[in-house]
Amino acid sequence: MEEKLILSTLPKTWVFDLDGTLLKHNGYKTDGRDTVLDGAAQYLQKLPKDDKIILLTARTEAYRQMTTDFLHAAGIRYDAILFDMPMGERILVNDKKPSGLATAVALNVERDRFALPEIVREK
Repeated sequence: MEEKLILSTLPKTWVFDLDGTLLKHNGYKTDGRDTVLDGAAQYLQKLPKDDKIILLTARTEAYRQMTTDFLHAAGIRYDAILFDMPMGERILVNDKKPSGLATAVALNVERDRFALPEIVREK
């Protein structure tokens, strides 16, 4: 992706879907193991330490231990993970700052291809 995502310098909360966004979609079922998409772990590691990362997955709680063990071994940084999420749209609703700063951003990416815009932080 050639685009740039212009963001404020404030700490952020990042919300990522797991399968098809950071990991190969349903690889744990079809291949018998998970696979990190190229560039995903590196992208997360570059995010500022003050930023929080929340992962969402439709995987059931039965896969929690297997999934968290894999994420740890693969070096996937996150602060929280939620299982049993519905498979439909994920909707983020947030208020604008009095300065006018929009505090919600949504990106839809192609499944099984990790490609996010370069982040540019406003000065």
